[in-house]
Amino acid sequence: MRRWAALCVGVGLLAGCAAKPGPSPTAPSSAPASAAPAPASSVPPAGPLGTAAYQAELTRIDQVLAAPASRLTRVRTAEGLSDAMNTLAETLNTVSVRLAAIKVTPRLDAAHSLLQVRIGVAATQLTGLADETEDDARCGGVAYTSQNVQRQLRTNLSSALTLLQQLKLTFGKTLPDPGPAPKQVRPDSGDVLVQRGPGGTGQLKITNGTAKDVAVSIVTDGQPPSRPQVMIYIRATKSTAVKEIGGAYHLYFKSGTDWDPDKRKFRADCAFKKFDQTFGRNQGWQVNLQPTPGGNADTTEVEAY
Repeated sequence: MRRWAALCVGVGLLAGCAAKPGPSPTAPSSAPASAAPAPASSVPPAGPLGTAAYQAELTRIDQVLAAPASRLTRVRTAEGLSDAMNTLAETLNTVSVRLAAIKVTPRLDAAHSLLQVRIGVAATQLTGLADETEDDARCGGVAYTSQNVQRQLRTNLSSALTLLQQLKLTFGKTLPDPGPAPKQVRPDSGDVLVQRGPGGTGQLKITNGTAKDVAVSIVTDGQPPSRPQVMIYIRATKSTAVKEIGGAYHLYFKSGTDWDPDKRKFRADCAFKKFDQTFGRNQGWQVNLQPTPGGNADTTEVEAY
């Protein structure tokens, strides 16, 4: 649990503002993978291979990658995505071993070596990211996270694919292609994303002292965070003020990157927090979303909303 700065300040003749003092610190699984399939023949052909023979080998490898690669497009849960990533990584490692045993003619050697390197990079990254998919999936969803993995896989192999194409060789036909990433949308600081219900005389100044953008939700006491009275966007290191807040309320905020304007959530690197205290009606408050040594307000992690 972290402590944040929340200062109640007088507004006109209103009374009842009080901040709870207190000491403050200064600090702000993956599923098992199934066995990877092996290439059709465990014994590599005698080399050195020329263009036609090497293309035949690349086609076999494409067929080996087809099933584990296509699993990325069918997953429905974070655990399923993690499992699919681990399985594909194992398959890529199997393919890399196969490629290392193949001899090619000097004309093909540079492309052949680069393909081995890039397949190894792709396998390593898939293994490293598999444990992070559960957190990523709660941000943008499983489908969005899977598509990012598919794009990264193509990016990791792109230099090798380009060099092979220059030699009139084809590889990677079985890799899924989710298309371009969604266009980045970043609201301005102070943009009101949601406003509903009757107003009041409450006021709130919010400083986002963090390095990430946030969406702050002012939630009327007794309501869930998915039904905010006001939701406002604040870019990193910026401040804004909200006036005419009605009634007592709770303060939630979520941070991250790659804002989804339709779902009003961050698609990646997201976190969700709530100030533990209730903010009194008809009061004025100043809140800093960055943990501070003299902070007097506790926050806790909450479920995604």
